[in-house]
Amino acid sequence: MNVQNPTPFPGPSSPPEQVAFDRSELGLILAVYGRMVAAGEWRDYGMSFLREVAVFAIFRRTAEHPLYRIEKRPRLRNKQGMYAVIGMDGQILKRGHDLKSVLRVLERKLIRAVD
Repeated sequence: MNVQNPTPFPGPSSPPEQVAFDRSELGLILAVYGRMVAAGEWRDYGMSFLREVAVFAIFRRTAEHPLYRIEKRPRLRNKQGMYAVIGMDGQILKRGHDLKSVLRVLERKLIRAVD
């Protein structure tokens, strides 16, 4: 009979293999996304979950570069904030600790004057 030692669970010191948005974060992002799709501004999205960053990319059309990227970088949690909205040209439009306040920069695009 072979005796095998049990495989230990990874401890809290081991970093996660990838960063991801949790359910509440995705709910906030998809609420803004849904309003912008209904307004005809956006048409597609893509998500990437990497070792140091999770990205929600927003497209006007499928074959284009993303209009906006919503990024989550947990390593910046104690500095300028782990959430950021980045424009098409790579400019950081808003960064902060609270995802809801960071996403407000996108909602301003929805508010426009009616002729």
